[in-house]
Amino acid sequence: MAPILADATTDAITTNLNSLWLLVAAALVLLMTPGVAFFYGGMVKAKSVISMMMMSFGAIALVAVLWVLYGFSMAFPNADGGKWLIHGVLGDPLANAGLIPLLTNQTGGTPDLNALAFAGFQATFAIITVALISGAIADRAKFGSWMVFAGLWVTLVYFPVACWVFNFSAGNTDGGWIVHVLKVNDFAGGTAVHINAGAAGLALAIVLGRRVGFAKGMVKPHNVPLTLLGASLLWFGWFGFNAGSEAAVDGTAALAWINTLAAPAAATLGWLIVEKIKDGKPTSIGAASGAVAGLVAITPACNILTPFWGMVLGLVVGGVCAVSIDLKWRLGFDDSLDVVGIHFVGGWIGTLWIGIFGSGIGLLDTGSLKQFGAQFLGALSVSVFSFFTAALLGWLIQKTIGFRVTSEDEVAGVDTTVHGEESYVFDESEEPVRA
Repeated sequence: MAPILADATTDAITTNLNSLWLLVAAALVLLMTPGVAFFYGGMVKAKSVISMMMMSFGAIALVAVLWVLYGFSMAFPNADGGKWLIHGVLGDPLANAGLIPLLTNQTGGTPDLNALAFAGFQATFAIITVALISGAIADRAKFGSWMVFAGLWVTLVYFPVACWVFNFSAGNTDGGWIVHVLKVNDFAGGTAVHINAGAAGLALAIVLGRRVGFAKGMVKPHNVPLTLLGASLLWFGWFGFNAGSEAAVDGTAALAWINTLAAPAAATLGWLIVEKIKDGKPTSIGAASGAVAGLVAITPACNILTPFWGMVLGLVVGGVCAVSIDLKWRLGFDDSLDVVGIHFVGGWIGTLWIGIFGSGIGLLDTGSLKQFGAQFLGALSVSVFSFFTAALLGWLIQKTIGFRVTSEDEVAGVDTTVHGEESYVFDESEEPVRA
């Protein structure tokens, strides 16, 4: 009996260690949303930075509440006490309402550590996905209307898509249709997070229309160090985002961690090289944007690429995204902070890259394009669903309560007209502090 007891004790320790890692990773991922706030906030004009950052903090508040109430139930019907509403597509929103069934595990009476840790981890994914969309409509959106959109979009789009992509906890035998039927490899959210947010951002940018004076170079980042701080917080938190998605302390988590270091580093170099060739000077904003592009691209692939192919992916996506952000000027859609050029494009590249270079499943190893086709269909499905749903929601909000501020308020500054605050106050009446 001693070996059995020892094995049981070891299993319990391993399980608790994995849950501890999930809780730590969840805190890291939650930090990414303030990182988004800083990253975006530094790039807008000084009269809009509060509005920009409030859209991220608003997402934290609203989405966290909705996730606990019914979002987890919709996304993960295989969890304790959960059940399908539409098999492979959507969970019953009432099955785990308020996460109450997770407060008692099957052995009786105590909170289910593993399930609660997983629920908390996944909540942070829902939060940051919504926050990412806001960059596409910077400088011109009403906060209240944004909150209405965020609540509707996360309910109608993100929760179902998370079910399609992330619900693989039953060993891929009873999961969401993208992961179970198509067999798409999306380890940490290339489709569910980045393509999803990028498509929604494109839709809103089109619905809300262009900013006053829309032209290349119309707004310079008002606070570059703020953007660099945001990029740093994003990169730091992304180790929890990717390595935490393994939900275990093992070799796959370690591989995801290394790829989360290597790919964005290479992407930073790729962006700066292209920027130097294209514009004559490498910039700090370019370095920050390149790092984020690399992080986006490696997200779906961090478990399945060797670090070498991860770095090649980084170089490619850094260069491609550096070019793609200029498409908005040619095509005429006002994606204020390049959500489309970085998250949508980067998410697509990273998702498709798996079909060619993914270890054991890509074209190089199998000689087949089957996985590439699956990756393409998964990315396309999320893109179409998110884009058209976001466009409809944005249009309805604009036609009813109004989504965009007036041109006069936009020029005056969204911070004062919407929030009644100023980002930077310099009171010349105060005497300077003397030593």
